[in-house]
Amino acid sequence: MAAAVSPAAAARSAAAAVRDGGEMAKRMTPNDLDRIAQAVAQAEKTTAGEIFCVLSPEVSDYRETPLVWAAASALVLPAGALLAGFRPEMLTRLFGGWSVGHQAAHDGAILSALSTYIVLQLVVFVVAALVVSIPPVRRALTPGALKTARVKRAAMEQFLSHGLHVTRDRTGVLIFAALAEHRVEVIADEGIYKAAPNAVWDEVVADLVAGLKRGKIADGFVAAVARTGGILAAHVPPRSDDRNELFDGLTILPKR
Repeated sequence: MAAAVSPAAAARSAAAAVRDGGEMAKRMTPNDLDRIAQAVAQAEKTTAGEIFCVLSPEVSDYRETPLVWAAASALVLPAGALLAGFRPEMLTRLFGGWSVGHQAAHDGAILSALSTYIVLQLVVFVVAALVVSIPPVRRALTPGALKTARVKRAAMEQFLSHGLHVTRDRTGVLIFAALAEHRVEVIADEGIYKAAPNAVWDEVVADLVAGLKRGKIADGFVAAVARTGGILAAHVPPRSDDRNELFDGLTILPKR
């Protein structure tokens, strides 16, 4: 069965940039990880629900971004140069090519101009692809809608792969942060989604984002976990035969 995702728990963009998601993740100390694990364990003492935390430096390599920008540049820039008065034969003369002196060679001149134009397009394509492949440039030029879609997909993959949708009462909650994309996802399974008002998940998102904006990943997760624990405790009280169904610590995904 698919997990129920609250509209109020949809992705929210962090208001402040996270300079380097990979470096921030690397700076997580054993104490940071212990704090998050302890926060989850403490929160789950008051509820039958389950909380699972995931941190991703970057959910995708967005390899299509350099290709799209390179293709667009190769099509637009040479054409723009032609409109601005540039002619392919100018490059031929610049690099020592022969000029056409007879009308009979007109076809050869056209072929030479076309060849030069194609080479120019290839050069623009390669240069643009290399430039846009630089991580900060690639991130800046990747459309926000694509980032949001990739983060949502990555979060749902984690939700399903770690079995949050098969907990005893369907009360698993995923807290997911994608650092490079500046986005977070909170996914609540149907057991708690039906019980808790939608607005409470915005508060969980806000707690996590506040920590990320300050560069304090552990603080953000601890605050988000504490608030999630309060939500679960209010709607899903503990059972006498409860058992811990999921890992309490922070799962850090490899950088793509």
